[in-house]
Amino acid sequence: MSSVRGRLAGSASFFAAAVSMAVPAFAQDAQSGDEQGNVIIVSSSRIDAEGFDAPTPTVHLDQGALSVGGRPNVAAALNDLPQFRATTSPQTTGTNTSAGQAPVDLRGLGNNRTLVLMDGRRFSSENDLNTVPSIMIKGLDVVTGGASAAWGSGAVAGVVNIQIDNEFEGLVLGGSAGLSTSYGDDFEYRFEGKFGTSFDGGRGHFVIGGEYYDSDGVIPKVDRPRIGRWANFNGAVTPDVGYANMAYGGLITSGVLAGQAFNADGSLRPYDYGYAQGGNFSAGGEGPSNDDWSPLVTPQRRYSALASLTYEITPSIQVTAQVRHSRMYNDYIWFGDNIQGDVLGANPNPGEERGQFISVDNAFLSQGIRDQLVAAGEDGFYMGRANRDLSYSSIDFERKTTQATLAFDGTFSNGFRWSAYYSHGEYQNNIDTPGFLLTENFANAVDAVQDGNGNIVCASGAPGCVPVNLFGYGAPSDAAIDYVTGTPSMRSKTKLDVGGVSLRGEPISLPAGDVSFSVGGEIRHESINQTVGDLDAANAFTTFSFSALSGGYTVSEGFAEVAVPLIYNTPLLQQLNLNAAARYSHYSTTGGIWSWKIGATNEFFPGFVGRVTRSRDIRSANLSELYTQQTTGYNTIQNPFRTDPNTGRPLSEYVLSNGGGNPDLAPEKANTWTVGATYTPPAVPGLNLSLDYYHIDIDNVIDTIASQDVVTRCFNGNQALCDRIDFGANNSIQRTVSTYVNLANYKTDGIDGQVDYKLPIYKLGFDGNGQLHFNVKGTWVNSLTIDDGESTIEYVRSQGYAFGDGVPKWRVNATVGYESEGISGLVRARYLSPGDYNSSLNISNNHIGSYTYFDGQLSFNVKNASGPDMEMYINASNIFNKKPPYGSLYSPYYDVIGRFVSVGARVKL
Repeated sequence: MSSVRGRLAGSASFFAAAVSMAVPAFAQDAQSGDEQGNVIIVSSSRIDAEGFDAPTPTVHLDQGALSVGGRPNVAAALNDLPQFRATTSPQTTGTNTSAGQAPVDLRGLGNNRTLVLMDGRRFSSENDLNTVPSIMIKGLDVVTGGASAAWGSGAVAGVVNIQIDNEFEGLVLGGSAGLSTSYGDDFEYRFEGKFGTSFDGGRGHFVIGGEYYDSDGVIPKVDRPRIGRWANFNGAVTPDVGYANMAYGGLITSGVLAGQAFNADGSLRPYDYGYAQGGNFSAGGEGPSNDDWSPLVTPQRRYSALASLTYEITPSIQVTAQVRHSRMYNDYIWFGDNIQGDVLGANPNPGEERGQFISVDNAFLSQGIRDQLVAAGEDGFYMGRANRDLSYSSIDFERKTTQATLAFDGTFSNGFRWSAYYSHGEYQNNIDTPGFLLTENFANAVDAVQDGNGNIVCASGAPGCVPVNLFGYGAPSDAAIDYVTGTPSMRSKTKLDVGGVSLRGEPISLPAGDVSFSVGGEIRHESINQTVGDLDAANAFTTFSFSALSGGYTVSEGFAEVAVPLIYNTPLLQQLNLNAAARYSHYSTTGGIWSWKIGATNEFFPGFVGRVTRSRDIRSANLSELYTQQTTGYNTIQNPFRTDPNTGRPLSEYVLSNGGGNPDLAPEKANTWTVGATYTPPAVPGLNLSLDYYHIDIDNVIDTIASQDVVTRCFNGNQALCDRIDFGANNSIQRTVSTYVNLANYKTDGIDGQVDYKLPIYKLGFDGNGQLHFNVKGTWVNSLTIDDGESTIEYVRSQGYAFGDGVPKWRVNATVGYESEGISGLVRARYLSPGDYNSSLNISNNHIGSYTYFDGQLSFNVKNASGPDMEMYINASNIFNKKPPYGSLYSPYYDVIGRFVSVGARVKL
């Protein structure tokens, strides 16, 4: 493997030279429809009439466009686009239980408000696009406006409709490998293949494909100098921040020996607190950090496969059977179950001390330490400890998805089309996280005494108890570690059963054209059963455990849509069309609710089409939001109730955070406007322009509030959120509680724009069939606010903080490429406008300047008259190794990997 990495590292210089010679096969962004055989898919609408243009803005991306940058999955490719936020990705989930998942988030409104479909049908796996083999994707549509009336709950921000290549003929085999050439890590490799063939004289077609992917990720965080151990500290984003209330091997935090840390041999030394302290943290010195060990980018292994069979039963009836299966799995270091002590000088009230109490008669203490305690009249001390050598957990996860679909499509003699389908899917999420402290066992093991015979035993006499030595790094024995730690575990299975029927046609003709309609119904049942280990169920762990979860709901829906051509071939109204849709959804949990849409398009003059939509979109609570029991985690927050006496800035604290579901959640209701236009000037063939304004206003928003926002909003006067905070001595924060609730309102508005131009080279006087391709797409966000009923927070420009809802003001992608049969290539620039690390906090170095990343792609097609054709390609992202902003850990926008280069080849038979 090392030789492969060396060759890849050397390919960086080759790529730089190659890009100077040619620029690439950029796949086009087009309008909404894609035709597969005689079935026309229009992802923003149920109308399938040929020539119909839906008024809701839609962008089409083919497989070539999704390959730019060599991203590991479709979700990562979409996250490069200005309309998406990489809320959940390997970069943002290194130390949580969503590690490795790949859903998508339009507009930064949350993964749950972007509905993902496959061939117009819902699919199992919580919208995780890792479960779909990329090689089987023909293209996808991104609907950047509400579409609940067409597709149901969840399509508040928009829809991503994946279109499978059901008609592929031949055999393709390929492989690729890549790594960060800047740091020599994040090595990945991929194998892929697909096969398709017709049979029975062309009446049937079978296609199957799959891929295997393996990525080392980036471990630990400190492998990136601008990321690991950076934190918001004492009002500034600061390097080399660690805990001030613990040490590797143990730190005494009370009494006469406070500020002394244990050496490996059990002796003491003065602890180096660095040059500054604030809350639970210090800068400089020897303060430990999870960043020293925990992953920055999630390692992952996965395989996925999909098979599709279509058969023409009669000339007017076609059946499709589709099966999809995937598995993602890995096992890697996670984070430490540490012991938080008090900071030096905290002086807590009696009974409110933090940390582990150690009695003066603990058998593992040296006699010298005992003598000092006795001389001071103390019966022991409290300590904090970074437990890298005792209880540093790993995560072993497996996610499996299997879904089977049977669909029928047919045509009546009058030209009406009908469809019926049923699909069953199961998604398993199994997680083990060994290495967490067992509360009772740990208490027994810490209380170690001499038995009078020279043996060290547990004072409690508990069966099987093994005393633990906490005094010095490496002091705990293997037997003690096995006794005091356990494995939180969960086994979860989510089931999806969905079926539907629809009828489409053109019943009448008007002078301006045919009236089209679509009517139908769907029924869907979703359920989850999540069990946990016996120790989780018994609340045996001190800091982290899984929660059981069980529940389900049924949705029955009916929908109708109509497209009416109103006026044709008049001045300024050359083609005026009306589009309207409505859907009634009845949930077994919350009852009935309507969603609807009305829109229009008009060609004002040749090539210039205006469009407008107004919609009511909905989202009902999902299974996790309804039924999750208590969850446990930790976050570093800035506590405005405690400030540094010298600077007046909030102190940093490491706080327990509990969450959970809420079965009484009401559905969200969104009012959405989109207004825009497209222009394809007849005088400039190949030029396409579009501009669209959107405004989304969501009431009864279902969400949890980030721990920092709970504290900030409480400080701003929201008493209801103050009730979700447990305060300790001196206004320190011990715990925040953030179950799912209906917040008052989310609101966002902005503008999407795109310029796309294809110029054949023969128009420039050159021979050949190649063409230049220029594309610019961008999003400007005017506002994104969240209102909890008491205060409103603006999140535009708050783009460095990982666990907030911020979005940049501007994101723009510009691409220039060359496409031909033999060679293709492109260079892409991705621009992010200036912003703040976290605009809700007063940070002295809050500002982040503008960023521009450059990506590239180059491919060669080698034709072989007597054998297989071959394609060779190279991808590079962040070509100039642009460094991320300081402290942008888990940010959804900034690249922490550095220059990444991948090379690959495909053989086509």
